[in-house]
This record gives sequence, C-alpha cells and structure tokens, in this order.
Amino acid sequence: MRLTILGGYLGAGKTTWLRHQRHAGLFTHAHVLVNEAAGTPVDHALLPGAQVLAGGCACCDGREALLTALRAQADLASRRQGRDVILETSGLADPGAILTLVQTDPVLRHHVRLQPTLVLVDALHALQQIAGDALLRRQIAAADQLVVTKVDGAETAQLGRLVGVLQGFAPAARITGSSMGEDRPLPPPVPMDLPPVGTDAMPRPHLLHLPLDTDWTALSVWLSALLHARGHDIVRIKGVVRAPAGRLLVQTVRRAVQRPEVLPEEAGADDNRLVFIGRGFDPLRLDRSFRRNVLGKGDQPRSAGLPGIRS
Repeated sequence: MRLTILGGYLGAGKTTWLRHQRHAGLFTHAHVLVNEAAGTPVDHALLPGAQVLAGGCACCDGREALLTALRAQADLASRRQGRDVILETSGLADPGAILTLVQTDPVLRHHVRLQPTLVLVDALHALQQIAGDALLRRQIAAADQLVVTKVDGAETAQLGRLVGVLQGFAPAARITGSSMGEDRPLPPPVPMDLPPVGTDAMPRPHLLHLPLDTDWTALSVWLSALLHARGHDIVRIKGVVRAPAGRLLVQTVRRAVQRPEVLPEEAGADDNRLVFIGRGFDPLRLDRSFRRNVLGKGDQPRSAGLPGIRS
C-alpha cells in the first residue's frame, strides 16, 4: 500500500490543491484521510468520500486514530481489496513525526510504501511564518516536494526570496508553484540568509555529495553506525544513490530506515546526493567522517570507527 503524506501550515491551501489534483485525474482511486485538529471537521466536506480523523493532530494526540485507519487499509490491501492512501494532515501536524510513526509501527512498516512527502507553502505569508514559527520549518525540512501555493497573488521578488529560503531549508526537495491547484512557474531563487534559529534548535539540512565510485556496502555500514550513535539528532536522511542494483531511494526517519527502493532510470537525474536533516551536529565533521570511513581518505583508516560529529 502506497502512502502519500500531504502537509503544510494552516491556510496553505492543502484541500484546494488536493481537490484540483483529483479533478485532474490524480489520486482519484486513493483512499483519502483528512486529519483535523479541531473536534468539528470542515475540510472533508470538500473531498467527497474522505475519512475524517478529527480532534487531534495525527502526529501526537490523534496518532492512535491514524494508526487504526492505516492498519485497516493495510489489511484490506493484503487481501487485494485496499487502495493507496493519501493523508491530508492538519495544519498543526509535523510530517516528519508521522513518517516516524509509520516507519516504527510493527505492522505498517511491512505493508506501507511511503511516497514522496508533499508540503504546501503559502506564497503570501510563508516568509514571515518561517521567521517566527518553528513548526513550519519542521514541515519544510520533512518535504520531498514543496508546492508554493497562491503564486498568482505574490510579487515576483517575494517569490524569488521565498524559493531561496526554501532551498536553504530543504536543498534536495523539488519546488514547484501552484495557484488554485494549477501549476504555475516560479522565478529563479534569490540567495537568502536563513532566518536565525531560536533556542529550540530547529533542524538544519546538510547536503552530502557522493562520488560516483562510492562503495555501497561501506556507505551502508557508515549510515547504520551514524544512526545508531546520533539517530536522535539526525531527524531524516534522504536521497538517491547509485548502487550495483540500480538507482536506490534512501530514506530514514531518525533511527528507522526504509528499505531502499529501486527507481527507474531517469535522464539527467541528479543522483548520489544525500540530505541530512537534524540538529546538534557539525556538517564539517560529518563530511570528514564520510571521507574517512566510506572513502578511506583522511588522517585515520576507514576501520577507525565513527568519530563524534557533535557541534
């Protein structure tokens, strides 16, 4: 069973976007779950046939209701009666926490294939929200694709700044534009300094480029050791790596590692990049650890073990 998580901050336009995608022929056969933090649901009325999970965010208070709903769909899928699922989260939900919940569930981890996480970002308000709201930063950091909504109502310069900030927080995420659910072009990014991180130490991304001759076995051992030692700080790792088996999608959520998925060949694909999203680690030390333990380069042999990367 394939699961797509659709996240985004309050008012980002998730339901509008999903309605249009279904009208255009996408997700038409998927089972739709709508999570609303409020006890009285509203948005599900715009999505006929949707199952509502109300009264708590799926990442915290509503987690048991989400697990029950997903297990039911997984059970149907095991009997060839189920459908793929798309979860529209509450605007207060953290998609990264939901990914962790699914990956660590003893039932779902064997029956759910996670699809790229979609996060919608409001073109009109996101710059201000990012500067003052840690939750939105967590949502952005968890995304595989960022959809900038309400593009038609924003100035070109504002959009460029926003795209630049989004690239800073999610360097490997695909960024697209939308207005009322329809695709819109985005201007080139304007390089921006990321808004200062508060005392809550929000996760930060770090992009690691892998040489074409990177040894897959050595990389796997290094990643396992890294997550064992620093899984609490490394919130997520994601990327596409060239291996003997082909193009492998690598994804982790804290210490939970998703089984690599072989992707079809894609012309011009920018492979061999891994994005590390987390807090409390020094990117330069992580790079040195990779070179020493995976590439066998540096002042210590590869067998020296994983050095500390705490900042």
